[in-house]
Amino acid sequence: MSDEEAAVFLDERKTVICATNGRDGRPHLMPLWFVVRDGTLWSWTYAKSQKVRNLERDPRATLQVEAGTEYQELRGVMLACDAVLHRETEDVAALGAEIFARYTGGAIDDGVRRMVAAQAPKRVALEFVERGRVTWDHRKLGAGVY
Repeated sequence: MSDEEAAVFLDERKTVICATNGRDGRPHLMPLWFVVRDGTLWSWTYAKSQKVRNLERDPRATLQVEAGTEYQELRGVMLACDAVLHRETEDVAALGAEIFARYTGGAIDDGVRRMVAAQAPKRVALEFVERGRVTWDHRKLGAGVY
């Protein structure tokens, strides 16, 4: 995929799988909701989660967003990243509101803002600084090529 195609693809998708490195060396995979800010993928999660503990120890993460069921439909984006943890409550709340706006189709009401603000002290914002990218789009392979 071109950079433009990858940006459109990420805008269309709703879940990213985040892989962090567990203490025992095994990958730890978890789904996250996300937004893209100026080309950088951001998410939030609970500060006490295993993925945060893993990222505190080793900031490297791999993100994957994919689509398709049949082989000829498979497409995706895999990002090799360094994660930056942001703990400032106001920044976390702003990101949470942005995520909820994306997943609810636009503006959020005061009730959702209050809920996000109440969760923010328990959460961290995750900024995934891209270090490498792999994309694929099997739709470009041509009919009958498997």
